[in-house]
Parts: sequence; structure tokens; C-alpha cells
Amino acid sequence: MTEKFTVTGMSCAACQANVTKAVSKLEGVKSCNVNLLSGAMTVDFESPADVQKICSAVTAIGYGAELQTAETTSESGYSSRRNELLKRQAEKEKALKFRMIFSIILLVPLMYIAMGEMIGLPVPPVFTGMENMGVSALTQFILAVPIIFVNRKFFISGFKALFRRVPNMDSLVAIGSSASLIYGLYSLYRIIYSQGHMDMDTAHIYAHQLYFESAAMILTLVTAGKYMEARSTSKTSDALGKLAELAPKTARVIRDGGELTIPSEQLVAGDIIVIRPGDTIPADGKLIDGQGTVDESAVTGESIPVEKSVGDNVITATVNRNGSFKMQAERVGDNTALAQMIRLVEDAANTKAPIARIADKVSAVFVPTVIGISAVTLIVWLIAGKGFEFALSCAVAVLVISCPCALGLATPVAVTVGTGKAAQMGILIKSAEALENLCNADVIVLDKTGTVTTGTPAAEDIIVFGDISEEIFLSEAAAVEYGSEHPLGEAVVRYAQERGLDIPKADNFSAHSGRGVSAEVNGHAYIAGNTAFMEEKGIISPDNAEIYDTVKRLSSEGKTPLIFARDGKAAGIISAADGIRSDSSRAVSRFKELGLSVIMLTGDNRITANAIAAKSGITEVISDVLPENKEECIRRLKDEGKKVIMVGDGINDAPALTRADIGIAVGSGTDIAVDSADIVLMHDSLCDAAAAISLSRSVMRNIRMNLFWAFFYNVLGIPLAAGVLYPAFAIKLSPMIGSAAMSLSSVCVVSNALRLRRFRDDYAYISNNAENPQERIDVKMTKTVNVEGMMCMHCAGHVQKALEEVEGVSSVQVDLEGKKAVCSLSADVPDDVLISAVEKAGYKGLSVNS
Repeated sequence: MTEKFTVTGMSCAACQANVTKAVSKLEGVKSCNVNLLSGAMTVDFESPADVQKICSAVTAIGYGAELQTAETTSESGYSSRRNELLKRQAEKEKALKFRMIFSIILLVPLMYIAMGEMIGLPVPPVFTGMENMGVSALTQFILAVPIIFVNRKFFISGFKALFRRVPNMDSLVAIGSSASLIYGLYSLYRIIYSQGHMDMDTAHIYAHQLYFESAAMILTLVTAGKYMEARSTSKTSDALGKLAELAPKTARVIRDGGELTIPSEQLVAGDIIVIRPGDTIPADGKLIDGQGTVDESAVTGESIPVEKSVGDNVITATVNRNGSFKMQAERVGDNTALAQMIRLVEDAANTKAPIARIADKVSAVFVPTVIGISAVTLIVWLIAGKGFEFALSCAVAVLVISCPCALGLATPVAVTVGTGKAAQMGILIKSAEALENLCNADVIVLDKTGTVTTGTPAAEDIIVFGDISEEIFLSEAAAVEYGSEHPLGEAVVRYAQERGLDIPKADNFSAHSGRGVSAEVNGHAYIAGNTAFMEEKGIISPDNAEIYDTVKRLSSEGKTPLIFARDGKAAGIISAADGIRSDSSRAVSRFKELGLSVIMLTGDNRITANAIAAKSGITEVISDVLPENKEECIRRLKDEGKKVIMVGDGINDAPALTRADIGIAVGSGTDIAVDSADIVLMHDSLCDAAAAISLSRSVMRNIRMNLFWAFFYNVLGIPLAAGVLYPAFAIKLSPMIGSAAMSLSSVCVVSNALRLRRFRDDYAYISNNAENPQERIDVKMTKTVNVEGMMCMHCAGHVQKALEEVEGVSSVQVDLEGKKAVCSLSADVPDDVLISAVEKAGYKGLSVNS
């Protein structure tokens, strides 16, 4: 069984490694993944009784652990958990900000007294001169103590972890600043003692060996770094958090003949929900009355509102812009598309990419190794005769310059931002491993029906053999196919219905997987299927030139012929054509640009398959493949050493999707729980598969940059701090510079990952499906209006409504905190028109950025 836990108290990669190690070694635990960024832990274990053992193991090494209940993993539970997380983050930021400001206020006079005279600044006489050395030292100590006290968390956490033999980054900071403080106190006593014995030379020596400013500066800089890191990391899950907030709190339902407003949590499947203009849809369901124009941009990335009528599906958290309708709820609560999106993206963020294992292994031994290097540095410089002050300075610099945080954050921040960005684009990535494998793939296999093509074939040609009329043949053929779930059979039934024919009842229906069907209609035995099936049943043979020529001609036109036999003789052929998606050729072109070999895999005959492939730009085709043999084709490609992506509908292609290195399911927004796929596309568009590959490469490139920086920084910084360049070049880092560099390193890693929020793929799905990618960019042009006067969400709503009423504005996203509104445009709208709309709503439009 697999459960999720919330872990508190972690501050760096060493903490993450310690928790992972403590839980992994428990009996019955199969695997353990800990996410430093979100504080989440996913554990696969054998018995429910192990939950308490897991929590106890985490608590025993100084951290907190709590099981996430079923309620906290639902959509509303996620919102509650996120709100709690945001509250904790806000409190953490507030506390860090206070500590930072308080420390800086005291650090400035401390540094002024300690170093002002050295750099030529005017220092009050009471702090200068041989006779005032004790006053200066004591004042520095008094100023340093409050800084140390307000940042006592480093000492409490660091020494507690050290005594439990699981040291972390706080341990390094605590040891370094404590060493500086203790040596500073020793120097203070030596100054006072020497002055009392009139030994001014000794007092003067120790006056330059006070480390109070170093201890205070280390703590202040690390706190400042932590504050910047907290602010940056809080932005990594913005996309997913904002998505969760889109779900409405209430819903209007019809119960007992009347209309009631109830909390969304009380909705049940089958409820009739009333939706009016401006309402946010509270459940997944189907329209049963009326019509509307629904903005799905927040969930699917669709930029243009979609017209909805009776029978159409709607998704939770989308907004009805125009019209009124009634819908029947089909999926509510944690079964909605939104809830599943949240779970998938959150689960992906809590997994580890294989590339992260290197950092995990290093993090597990990083802190003890650094403490060891620091001790060796101290001893070596003492042996070298450089004096205790020099040796201590180098040892402390080693402790505070090393940064396990950068290693721990390198992968999770990039994965979190990347999967959140993908969710905004309507691409759901289930794991970090899938993200990495997607980047490394070199072959992409495309299922034809429903992937390259629309998946809804239509009957086109009817050829009748013998003396049976076309109407009778079509009605009986439709009766045979009525029980079939195959799209070609459904096309025949649909065509007969469109022609207004009565479809008789079929008896003894039987489906033959991948070949055809059989049934009895009006006393006649019917068999229907492809050429191979008819040959197998002895209905046709190479002597039937007319039938073979007809089949060949239809297949060469890209149509699929269905042969019908009546009482053992060929009665006719009905052809159906599955149209190619408008963006398939663009997607195939993009796959080739990305360096992938493109293969189309289909159960259709070779001639039909080649016709479809030629229209879409695919040069390699594997045809006549039964559903159960698709998996074998993927296996064969993998045996050749290829990294294979399989793209299909996620149901008929499940074995092949599972066998592939990466399975991508193409489906509607409400069909995202496809267990066999690693990635789910909310749109029926191959262009999003190309966008997913492009995004994965950007994420992995970002991770490699982060890891390189983290390793390079530590590999270069630690020896430099230890003083290896001092003998040759007299270069030595002070502890203050070391702590500043350490603080900035993790901020750099997080900031680099946040660049992924600007990722853009010109081939990603857009509703107008422009043939030219440049046209697609123009259509999705955006303008940002800077607005003054917005004070609350109501203000933001007024601004959004005012801008959405402007012709040419397709959607508006208002950032209340940033005081701006981002408008997606379907046509060029002048800046003054946008500003005028804002001002008519009662706010001030400052400027417009394109």
C-alpha cells in the first residue's frame, strides 16, 4: 500500500536524505520519496500498522510526520492543505523577514564599529584607541548577542540534528557561527585581562581577532538567503494552486422541484445543476438543456471559449461566459477532471527523476563530509604554523560556504515548475521519471485512429453485389453493426440513421476482435469484416477480382472497406473514411524537427495506412496489426535499443502504452485517469505531444544546469574556503563572503528553475488550428494592462469583466498582487481601447505592455 505523509522541520537536502534513510530502513518499507519543496513524503509499505512506525522513525530524528487522510487528498482537501501550506509559508516568510530586518539593523552598527576604522570611516572616539579596545569589543558582543538570539533556530535545529547524528545545513551554520562566537568571547577576555595587566601589545593582537561580526554576518546572510529562497520557492506551485482555487464554493441545483444553492462539496452524481452567465461550473457533466459559451482556458489551455449545446461535456472550474443551461453532474468532488489534474501534477512533483539520484547520494554524506573537511582544514593550518585565528577562519569558511540546499532544490523546483506549466497547457505528466524519459526518446509511435485521424469515421461508399437493394443492404448491415463498438461499425449505423432507414433487430451477435462481427438479421446469416477475415471464413478468394479491385481502389483513396457476406456470399462493401486531424501534419513535422523517428501503427491494411501516412507526412508505417500485437511491435523496437514513445487513446492501446518507455494518452479533458499512460493530453491534439517533448527537454536542461551549478559551486567553493590558493596566490575567503555565497547559491538555483514559467511552444494546441505556426502566434497575442486602484478580488473581477467585453479580447487573467491584467487577444486591440475599458470600470489604466 502507498500513503502520503506531511513532513515538517526539513530545511535542506541533508534533512531530506536523513528522512529518506530513516524511513527506508524500516522493515516492510519498499520505497520512500521525500520532497523537500512541498514537505511531502510518499511511502510504499506492506501493512497499515507500519504508519505509526514511519511517523515514529521521522520523529526520532528530529522532524515531524503526519499521515495525509483521504479528505486531504481530494480536491477540497487539496485546497485546504494548500491554504494551510500557504499560511505556513506566509508565517515563515514573515518570521524570516523580521529576523532579517532585525539582524541587518544591528549588523550595520556592529560592522561599523568592527571595521569602520580599517576602511577610513569616522568612528566615535569611545571605540578607538588602545585604551578603548575593551569598550569596542564589549559593544560588538552586545550588538551580536541579539542577532544570535533572534536566529537561535539555526542553533536549536542544527545542534539537535548533530547530537542525533543526522547533521544538516543548520548544523554547519550553527557550528561555524558558534566557533566564531566562542573565539570572539575568548578574545574579549584576553583583551580585558591584558589591559588589566598593562599588556597592550597582547590586547592589540586580540582586538583584531574578534569574530563577533563574522558570527552575526553569517547568521544574517544565511537568514537573508533563506528569506529570498522562501519567496522564490513559494512561486513554483502557483499554477496548480491557482487552478485549485478556480473550483466554485457553491452550486445551484434543482432538488424537490426547487432551486437551491448548496456548497459544492455536497454535490452528488446525478444532480441537475443550473448554470447562468458568469458562473463557474462546479462538476464534470453533460448539458441536458440550453446552451452556453464556456471558457476552458484555465483547465485545458484553450484560448477561445467553446460553444456548448445539449449532449456536450463540461468540466469543473471552467466559466460560462454567455447563455444559460442545465447540466447533469457525472463526476463530483475528487472524481472530477480538476481533482485528478491536481493529484497527477502533485504526485509528479513528489517523484524523483533518475538524474536526481546522484544529488541524493551526495546529499546523504554531504554534511558529515564538510564537517570533516573543516576539521582537517583547522588541523592542517595549525600544523603549517599559520596561527589559530587563520586556521579557524578557514575552517569556519568551509562550514558556511558549503550548500546542500542547492543540491536538494536542483531537481524538485524544476520538476514542480515544469509540471505546473504543463498542466496550464493541458498536459498532465504523472512523474518526474516520465519527464526525463520523454526527453531521452528517439522514436515516437502513433496510433492511427483517434490520434493521427479524428477517430470518428463516416460511411462514404456503398457497393452492392447481387440483386439486393441498397436500402435493404444498408439497413441489414447497420443491424449487424449495431452491437459493435468499433468506430467503423458505428459509422455504418450512423449513416443508416441519417438516411432515415429502419434498422431491424439482430440476433446471435458475436464480435471477433480485430477482424469483424457476425449476426443473424431477418433470417439471414451475416458476417462483416476486413479482407483477411473474409478470406479466413472462405467468403472470398483471389478469384473474386471484382471484390479485390474494389477493395484496392477504396484503400488507395485512404478509405477502409468493410465487406459484408449474406448467407455465405459477398453481399456488398461499405467504405468509411477517418479524416486526418488538421494539426497532424504539423505535429509530425515538429516531431521530425525534434529529431524523432515517426512511425504510424495501425490495424488497417497497408494500402489504407500508407494513404493516411502520406497525407500526414509519416514515412514509416506498420499496418495490419491486431490490438494484442501492438505491444509486441513496441517490444521489438525497444529490443533494438530504441527509446520509444507510444501515443494512443489510452484504452485500446493500453498494452502498447504500458510497454513503451513513455505512454501518452490523447483524450478529452474528462478522460484523464488512464492508468496505462505516463502522460495525458487534455486536448485531442498531437501538437501537444510535441509541446510535451519540447517542455521535457527544457526542464531536463534546466535540471542539468542546476545540478552543474550546485556541484560546481561546492567543488570550487569548499577548497577555496579551505585556503588551497593561499600558499600560491595569498587568496583566502573570509567566513562572511562564504556565507553570502552560500545564501546566493540556492537562490540562483530556484531563480533558474522559475524561468520555466516563461516556456512557450509555438506548436501547442490553439482552437483555431491555424495552418501556419506564425499565424498561431499572432492569434494568441497577449497584452498586459497595468492597473491602479484594485484593492480586492471584487475589484479584480470588475476589471476582468470590463476587459472581456472589449471586442478582440478572448480571455483575461487578473493578477491582483501584481496590479496587472493579462489579455489574450484574438485580434489586435489598440492600447487606448484597453485603458479606456479599465477606466470606465472605475480604475486607472497606467500603461499597456505587449
